Amino acid sequence: MTFELQFTLPQQGGTHQDHQTLGNLVGHSDVLAISQIANKFNGLSIVITPDSRTALRLEKSLPQFSELAVQLFPDWETLPYDNFSPHQDIISARLSALFQLQQGRKQIFLLPINTLLQKLCPPSYLANNVLLIKKGDRFSIQKLRLQLENAGYRAVEQVLEYGEYAVRGALLDLYPMGAESPFRLDFFDDEIDSIRTFDVDSQRTIAEINEINLLPAHEFPTDSNAIEHFRGKFREQFGEIRREPEHIYQQVSKGILNAGIEYWQPLFFEEMASLFDYLPKETLFITYADIQQKAEQFQQDTAKRYENHRVDPMRPLLPPEKLWFSIEQINQWLKNYPRLSLTSEKIRKSVAKQNANVQALPELAIQSSQKDPFVAFNQFRQTFKGKILFSVESEGRRETLLDLLSPLGIKPKQIKQLADIQADYSLMIGSLDQGFILSPPRGFAPLPPQAGGDSGQMLAIICETNLLGEKVQQSRRAEKNRKTVNPDTLIRNLAELKIGQAVVHLENGVGRYAGLTVLDTGGVKAEYLVLNYANEAKLYVPVASLHLISRYIGGADETAPLHKLGSEAWVKTRQKAAEKIRDVAAELLDVYAKRESQQGFAFAYDRDSFVQFANTFPFEETEDQKSAINAVISDMCQPKAMDRLVCGDVGFGKTEVAMRATFLAVENHKQVAVLVPTTLLAQQHYENFKDRFANLPINVEVLSRFKTAKEQKAILERVAEGKVDILVGTHKLLQDDVQFRDLGLLVIDEEHRFGVRQKEKIKQLRANVDILTLTATPIPRTLNMALNGMRDLSIIASPPARRLTIKTFVRQSEDSVIREAILREILRGGQVYYLHNDVATIENCAAQLAELVPEARIVIGHGQMRERELEKVMSDFYHQRFNLLVCSTIIETGIDVPTANTIIIERADKFGLAQLHQLRGRVGRSHHQAYAYLLTPHPKTLTKDAQQRLEALSSIDNLGAGFVLATHDLEIRGAGELLGSEQSGQIESIGFSLYMDLLENAVKALQDGREPSLDEITQSQVEIELRIPALLPDDYVPDVNMRLSFYKRIASADNAEALKDLKVELIDRFGLLPEATKNLFQITQLRHLAKDLGLKKVDAGINGGYLEFKPTAQPDPMKFLNLIQSAKNVYKFEGQQKFRFSLPLASNAERLRFVEELISKLSESA
Repeated sequence: MTFELQFTLPQQGGTHQDHQTLGNLVGHSDVLAISQIANKFNGLSIVITPDSRTALRLEKSLPQFSELAVQLFPDWETLPYDNFSPHQDIISARLSALFQLQQGRKQIFLLPINTLLQKLCPPSYLANNVLLIKKGDRFSIQKLRLQLENAGYRAVEQVLEYGEYAVRGALLDLYPMGAESPFRLDFFDDEIDSIRTFDVDSQRTIAEINEINLLPAHEFPTDSNAIEHFRGKFREQFGEIRREPEHIYQQVSKGILNAGIEYWQPLFFEEMASLFDYLPKETLFITYADIQQKAEQFQQDTAKRYENHRVDPMRPLLPPEKLWFSIEQINQWLKNYPRLSLTSEKIRKSVAKQNANVQALPELAIQSSQKDPFVAFNQFRQTFKGKILFSVESEGRRETLLDLLSPLGIKPKQIKQLADIQADYSLMIGSLDQGFILSPPRGFAPLPPQAGGDSGQMLAIICETNLLGEKVQQSRRAEKNRKTVNPDTLIRNLAELKIGQAVVHLENGVGRYAGLTVLDTGGVKAEYLVLNYANEAKLYVPVASLHLISRYIGGADETAPLHKLGSEAWVKTRQKAAEKIRDVAAELLDVYAKRESQQGFAFAYDRDSFVQFANTFPFEETEDQKSAINAVISDMCQPKAMDRLVCGDVGFGKTEVAMRATFLAVENHKQVAVLVPTTLLAQQHYENFKDRFANLPINVEVLSRFKTAKEQKAILERVAEGKVDILVGTHKLLQDDVQFRDLGLLVIDEEHRFGVRQKEKIKQLRANVDILTLTATPIPRTLNMALNGMRDLSIIASPPARRLTIKTFVRQSEDSVIREAILREILRGGQVYYLHNDVATIENCAAQLAELVPEARIVIGHGQMRERELEKVMSDFYHQRFNLLVCSTIIETGIDVPTANTIIIERADKFGLAQLHQLRGRVGRSHHQAYAYLLTPHPKTLTKDAQQRLEALSSIDNLGAGFVLATHDLEIRGAGELLGSEQSGQIESIGFSLYMDLLENAVKALQDGREPSLDEITQSQVEIELRIPALLPDDYVPDVNMRLSFYKRIASADNAEALKDLKVELIDRFGLLPEATKNLFQITQLRHLAKDLGLKKVDAGINGGYLEFKPTAQPDPMKFLNLIQSAKNVYKFEGQQKFRFSLPLASNAERLRFVEELISKLSESA
């Protein structure tokens, strides 16, 4: 069946090409329009979007409707005249796109208007510098090496990213720009014997191929001739040259390409080119209506940035016209090509203008709170005379949608393309975000079906967002982050459990994990967790009971107290711990109650002014940031004092959360104190707050040792008079002589860096001032208080867009490793922190580094320097006058240096985990790949404790790992400081996770006005035995740890929504669920129903079974009487607690269905 948009393709020919406009493209019908226009046009289709966001949306969505290749030519993702370069991934994608353009293929080529304005390397540069390497080619390694260096590739020890190569004997590893993976060339004498792809992480080869295209590493040449050309053009442009070594001219002359070198690109060429120079004759332009306005805005912004940045004598700038074309010039060139403009507005029709045959969808959202959630959707489908196509993002989401539509009797047929639509309801997997209705084209005359025609029906394309709302879309995009963010999952998940580690079984005590095994019991296969106990006893735990298992965290694994199976020792230990925990819970509640009862200040929220302030934030907030901001604002508007902890990795946007809270406070005429641990950080926070509030009548001051006594006195007087709105400072803020006129908010950055006395002072403030604590790695006590609701917790675990993981290496301290690490960074124009934490020998260390790496410009910074001297060092380093800072831990909570992307830490084994994580967070503050080298003596000389710390840090490579590291810290140091020494004994005896469970239970019971009972935890589990295979087969999820993690998460899921999410995740990652896995989910769902009914056990076999109730259960007797009367030969009571059913239940499906229906009937009004 044919479903097409109505449009007129622009005509080619003549001096001025045809320009058509297509309007009324509502929803995301522009995706369908572009795909059908490009399919019909016999040549290259170039789509110019108003911004990068639209281009990325199209790149994701177009493959759903078009089989043509879709190529994105990305923006550099730097601001004009930026001080750092585009990421290598971006340069790789751009070079690849230009190379593909030269091949003249029919494709869809996407780019934002700002990128079209950019001047490019001439086509001849690419044509002359692409090297085709084939298996069997005769090449010496030395000759290839020279060609790689001339093409701008960097020699390294191990290839990790684009533009690198490494030589080891007869092997040459290489990661060409634009390649999907790196390659390993094996030479036999001077012949290439084989070319294989390999994996960057494992460094193992994958597949053999025959040839590779080697593109240059930059968008400009870097060989000696190019550098000479640069020098000549530079002198021609700027005249007299300064001789300082950090001057851009001197740097490039030495072959050092500083960050931001791209903004001098025209000096490497005789003449620059435009994208139009790359285009074949058969090219169609598809443009969006607002590109003119966006281009003009970009030109204005660029001119402003040029004026603001041209003052640096070390970096004289080229004027904008040398780097960008004007929009007027672009418009002139566009007249030489056929063009079709797109707009969502309805337009007045004419010969060159028409409206698309598209309508907007009505409101279809499912209202789960209504009696009939599908009322809007049902009304639509009853009145809509046409076909309906559902669009979902993945196979997992497809299963969710099918479950959702099932009660309506809708079973859509899955299709691959629009032409396959036959049924009334179809389903397609793709990335369309917003649906629309497609009408038959005007003048469409349908042929009768017997004549082979179609009916010319309407088509409604409905996306998940139309049915389920934006929220589902966002949570799905952030799915990986959401799984990371849940504090409970992070700590109690068994994903990292290794054989031999101690675990706690709620009913049997501490044992040691010995792996997973599959046992055949009565012809039914099931997977079990094997635990070893004292006296070589073994316990087999069914995977459905993994909610009874938790990690033993409380001391070293080897000293964990293993229990005897069947002995009373565990019961007594658990009871004793529970009694002590009850006292702790009462004390915690007392603290909590005092805070709750204390009247704080309820801030008034003016939405308009708050949104206006939020809009000045130059970046898009991550989902975690948004939820943290909303939580803080909600807290501040309550009449009780806020005490919220915002935990997020360094650079993940915690400061912006504090800015929003600060704005709300000062809008309510309250003062704000920002407390930070170091003078340097106070200075940076001061500058950040000053910048952020620059356009508002708000006074910001800083109190630190950089201020003279006279300046400090004057500031304090103004604070007392209420003339300072925001005061940033170190612990000086807590001194008695600091008197605020009306303090409303205290923001604390890195609380664990303050001493005992300062913490006591903060504690006194807690009762009546709103407190917002920011931290990257919370101290265990803070973390655990937060987890128990004693303090409110927000976690920002999603990194900003394009933030890359910091690659962390634990290396033995050797000169070759240090030189390689420093050169890797400074040759790409970056900067390095070298941490040597001994002030007495830091000068010697710097001298040795100067000898080892003469290319580096070295400066020293440490805490014993005079304040002004240290400030100058940090300022010089920030402004890139030096590229290697030899320093002490003063940088730990230091200023942000976006161009510093390598840190080398000497004697890393001497640092605590929280401190190492914090230090590592100094790098990776931009789009560049960052590196952390943890240098240690020989591994044999390290303590076990130090080895564990370093392993923990290097193994956690996902962004947002600070929260997980805090729990590793707990394991390594023991949990002694959690609640004092008396409690650490209890934690050691029963394990931290169970301790937390019991504490949570005790707090809840006391809050409800009853005494905590251990029985509530131990007897709340339901045993289910249906003699049905229910497991994750090892050929479905092969990795044992992954299986264990999923078993734990399924067993711990406490509602249908959580189970549905897990089902979706499994399908997305491993494919459709096998029968045994479907059974596992159904049995888990059954356990939830059984628990609510008060059941202790459910047992069913081929001839029936029984339900056993807990002694405390109170089911409705009438339900049972009705059942017995309806089928006397099937149902009967056995004693007080057992309800038996006798009937044939031969098949697994039959048994599951019967038991589920029976429990549901008994639960209806129970």
